[in-house]
Amino acid sequence: MKNQEIKFKNQNSSYSILIGKNTLNSLSKKLNFLCPKTKNIAVIIDKKIPLKFKKILKNKLKKYNLFFMPFTASEKNKSLETVNSYLKKLLSKNFNRSDLIIAMGGGITGDVAGFISSIFKRGINFINIPTTLLAQVDSAVGGKTGVNSIYGKNLIGSFYQPKLVVIDTSFIATLPKKEMICGYAEILKHSIIKDKKFFNWLEKNTKFILSKKEKEIAFAIKRSCEIKTHFVAQDVNEKNLRMILNFGHTFAHAIEVKNNYSKKTTHGEAVLSGMILATKLSVIKKVCSPKILKRIKNIYLKNNLAYTYKKFSNKNLVNKLIPYLKNDKKNNDEKINFILLKKIGKTSPPNKNKITINYLKKISAAISQY
Repeated sequence: MKNQEIKFKNQNSSYSILIGKNTLNSLSKKLNFLCPKTKNIAVIIDKKIPLKFKKILKNKLKKYNLFFMPFTASEKNKSLETVNSYLKKLLSKNFNRSDLIIAMGGGITGDVAGFISSIFKRGINFINIPTTLLAQVDSAVGGKTGVNSIYGKNLIGSFYQPKLVVIDTSFIATLPKKEMICGYAEILKHSIIKDKKFFNWLEKNTKFILSKKEKEIAFAIKRSCEIKTHFVAQDVNEKNLRMILNFGHTFAHAIEVKNNYSKKTTHGEAVLSGMILATKLSVIKKVCSPKILKRIKNIYLKNNLAYTYKKFSNKNLVNKLIPYLKNDKKNNDEKINFILLKKIGKTSPPNKNKITINYLKKISAAISQY
């Protein structure tokens, strides 16, 4: 498939998202245009990235003062302490606002590097090179940056748009199955909330994505990025419409916090669990038809993903999630602000379904058994 370019544009910013195999080769040319005054480049790079990609970057960026800053990507390292350590390094090397920070890694790396970029001297140039399927279809697009707190995930952060996002599908070949599932969760979510035609396509082609077929992966990434930019362009700072992108995430974040961000359950697996729980809640609230729930479950069953929600067929496990729902960042009062599903391709509006903790406790048995 030919390399694709998606343009993100709103009133305040615009940038390109490059998608395809070997798109890293375009970086130097793009940099000359986007950051003509840059002399110093800091690459915050996940330590697990294969050496060959680091070599490509070195080769393409020979004319710059290049500093590789290794990062151990984990939810626990996604912290203010980590941010402070990198800020000190940048200041010691006399970086200025005309210089550049590049993130090369998954969503955690991008979130941390983007947050650093947003606060370093009130904003330095930033380019994101997402290397996991999850980051390519989700966190690298939209300008959300941030770190975690003991009170919850991503509660400290900023909105800061990159100069460029480079999605090189060559990274996909290096990913384990668990990482593929992790990214697929967000692809499926995008189809559920916005595009019935895309959902229909996923019913037939999910197996090809999970088995790393290049043509299907490139199409799924492109369509996911288009759907995400649709919401972000209209609501960059997540005051209203963009909250729809959090479908399934209220439960998912609760699962992650409860598990203390354990690697046993990835973000994507938590999202897959969360989407089923949110759809069950939608059915119980009579917002959604049981047929829709069955159709979504069938995709899980056909692709060996049902393990992500079957564990929550136990009332006690559902009840144990409830205390962790309170700190979800969509909440603006004592109630939990859920995005519910009406049908494939359409959710309820944000702030339409605010549910009390007591009500959730009453229906926890129904959620688990549905």
